[in-house]
Formats: sequence, C-alpha cells, structure tokens
Amino acid sequence: QCRFIFPDNLLGISWVDSSWIPILNNGSVLDYFSERSNPFYDRTCNNEVVKMQRMTLDHLNQMVGVEYILLHAQEPILFIIRKQQRQSPTQVMPLADYYIIAGVIYQAPDLGSVINSRVLTAVHGIQSAFEEAMSYCRYHPSKGYWWHFKDQEEREKTKPKAKKKEEPSSIFQRQRVDALLLDLRQKFPPKFVQQKPGEKPVPVDQIKKEPEPVPEAVKPEEKETVKNAQSAGAKGPPEKRMRLQ
Repeated sequence: QCRFIFPDNLLGISWVDSSWIPILNNGSVLDYFSERSNPFYDRTCNNEVVKMQRMTLDHLNQMVGVEYILLHAQEPILFIIRKQQRQSPTQVMPLADYYIIAGVIYQAPDLGSVINSRVLTAVHGIQSAFEEAMSYCRYHPSKGYWWHFKDQEEREKTKPKAKKKEEPSSIFQRQRVDALLLDLRQKFPPKFVQQKPGEKPVPVDQIKKEPEPVPEAVKPEEKETVKNAQSAGAKGPPEKRMRLQ
C-alpha cells in the first residue's frame, strides 16, 4: 500500500506492505525494500542485477552504479537503508537515505529541504504575526495611531473596579458651593414648591396668597386728636407760672 500526499515529491509519500512486517529482520529488509510496488526502489540498480543473477550482496563492491545497502538496524522497529553511487570498490557517493519504522518506509529529507521548510515556517509565522498586529492597529487624523485589543475590553469588564475613597470637601469648597447655589436660586427661582414634607410638589402659580389686612378707616375727629397729641408730645409739657400771693 502506497499513500501519496505529493506525487511529484518523494518526501511526501510513504509505503508499507503489512504481509512483510512480522518477518522483517536484517536479512529480509533489503528484499522488502526491493518490492516492485515500492516507489523508492530503482529497478535499474545493481541490487536488481545481483538478484536476477542469484549472487550474494558482496558482489556489489565489484560493480559500478547505483546500489542500496543496510546502513543501520535496530530490530524489529527501525531500519535505515542508503542509496549510493559506487564509483570504485573503495569510493561511493551517498544519494539518499530511507528509514523504515514499524514496516512503513519514508525518505529522509536532505539538508536543503530541511532548511527550506524551517525558513518557510518562520516566514509564515512572522507574516501571521504582522497581519494580526495590523488588525489591532487603528488610526484617526485627530488622534493618530493607537492599539485596540479585543481581549482588553473583556478584561476591563471582568476586572473588579476599585472603589475610590471619597475625600471630605474643604471649607472653601462648601462656602463657594453655597454661594453659587444661592446665586442660581435668585436667577432661576423654583417653579414648584413642596409645602410640607411628603406632599406632592405644587406649582408656584397655584399657591393661594393670603390677603393682606385692610387698614381700618379712621374718623376725622380721631385724626385731629392724634395730630394734637403728636404736636403736644413734640413741644413738651407747658411751663409752670409763678403763683402771686
């Protein structure tokens, strides 16, 4: 079974044959790797020639071309196979490495692919960070630039508000306020008056004014006596005359 993710790139595919998994070991892993359905296997390699001629793998050292060797084994879970170009019995050039984990074959990425993937991941993260930062940026001609975070509003709502201590007012503030209130009362007299506590306020126009007392009529004779009494009081008592004997 071969699961293709990116058909043009061998780094994105894997291959497994479940019938071989129970018998995988150092002697059978190369035969498992040389299955015809394995996309990682090159049928023009020297291993295929040795297999067709029924020779041992020791004859690979005497040949020139592409070959596969077992580089590392950790039975029964991990095997590493290397693809290399043999130029002489003592000189080879590695081409690719493949690792088999629990019977599933993967191609090991090369250094260029690893660096390229890490750089793309870093660039993607930086670009995402800039896009998110730009979504919180606000601008207005009168205010300029500022930041508007959604979490900040939720924190302010959930954050308990600290109670401010009420400071007592000074004498100047109390007297000044009383003077201002008196001035406003004179400029803008009240339109409603509450005559008694607990009663409904009544407009000033509907309040009945008490009639002023009418001055009593004074008779003319009484007026003259009042005037004489006032003039006498002003002149003082009459002088006493000496009695003649």
